[in-house]
Amino acid sequence: MTTETLIDRPEYIRQLNAWQGQNDLIKIVTGVRRCGKSKLLELFQMRLQFDKIADDSQIVSVNLEDLIQTRKIGLTEDTEHFLVGYEKLLDYILAQLNPKKMNFVFIDEVQLLRDWQKVANTLRLQKNVDVYLTGSNAYMFSSDLANSLGGRYIEIKMQPLSFKEYHEAYIQSQNLTPEITLDDKAPRILVDLFNLYSNYIRESGFPQTLKMLYNRQHISDYLRDTVYLNTVQKDIVKRFNLSDVNKLDAVVKYMFDNIGNETSIRNIEKGLGSGGHKISVPTIDKILEGLLDSFLMYECKRYDIKGKQYLDSNSKYYVADIGLRTALIGMKDMDSGHILENVVYLELIRRGYEVSVGKIHSGSKMVEVDFIAKKSGGIVEYYQVALNVLGSDTLERELAPLEAIDDNYPKFILSMDYGSGENNGIKRLNVLDWLLGQV
Repeated sequence: MTTETLIDRPEYIRQLNAWQGQNDLIKIVTGVRRCGKSKLLELFQMRLQFDKIADDSQIVSVNLEDLIQTRKIGLTEDTEHFLVGYEKLLDYILAQLNPKKMNFVFIDEVQLLRDWQKVANTLRLQKNVDVYLTGSNAYMFSSDLANSLGGRYIEIKMQPLSFKEYHEAYIQSQNLTPEITLDDKAPRILVDLFNLYSNYIRESGFPQTLKMLYNRQHISDYLRDTVYLNTVQKDIVKRFNLSDVNKLDAVVKYMFDNIGNETSIRNIEKGLGSGGHKISVPTIDKILEGLLDSFLMYECKRYDIKGKQYLDSNSKYYVADIGLRTALIGMKDMDSGHILENVVYLELIRRGYEVSVGKIHSGSKMVEVDFIAKKSGGIVEYYQVALNVLGSDTLERELAPLEAIDDNYPKFILSMDYGSGENNGIKRLNVLDWLLGQV
């Protein structure tokens, strides 16, 4: 994309709309750096104005990454490079409020400010203020901070572009129009989905990369130098006071290279050691905590389906964006299955599921269900993910764990195979159609 047109993020806008007006709650949009949180707030402000809910005089917007703005406010940095002077930020915002109307206050990258929760809480208590924040680190929700907010907040978890959003942005950038034939029930836009998926996992879902005209070198440089290094320096190195960045890089690359594999801290230590990196368990533990808190990676715990309990060891880990992984460690043919699994995992949590890896006995063997997806209210779905399953041996292997489950919740196999089908009540779906929400 060559214009500054904002990419629509309708699902996140829907969530913001749902909470708009409940100004006794602080709305906090969280997610990995550069996933589009700032632009989302811009889109939401535009909606407020378009729907005549607010005008310019009712909107106060502060970006704590903007040095010019923070200097104007009077904020300074301490020795750990956090902004200090929350009272000045509060005074700045209060001075701009319209006393006769509802005001909408937006603070971007709030975790950069010491004692930010004092600003948020004070604003929340004003009857004519609705507060919206963004943050790039889950550490801001540690128990102390959560308690200081009194539980009066809701979290909207944001990710880089989904495959569906990437697809829609591609259509917009190419100015494609629907193709209509006599057999069509509705107009369709014809896109080579497999090639688009290949681009997606190589070039990433970070919105800024769409403006780089599919230049993979520029995209790779941006992902390494802006997304990764910025996150590592600000959210991991600073927080844990790490002196050896080479050790951090080694752990990150090991974790990125082992997405979808069951692992433990001890296994990571052994794996790094065999590659010539001697890194202590406590250091690995800190780095992994930092990766999870900065939303660069997600942990997917194991769950005993029959025993109905989580298992303590050997979780699986998935990266926040496959393109970022590609930029750091390259693309390997042998990783195609785990890459697809990673994309499906992200889509499930994007759709609001709590996701775990299932374990269940099939005969005398313990077998694995790739994903158990749960929603509040008791909704449960089971998923197997594979590149292709139409070969009889592969299909039988993928069906076995699902057939071992004796409940009646929906069960799915997602693969790149064309079309859909059903085996003993287990639905087979084309994974790209599923990602697009078309099945």
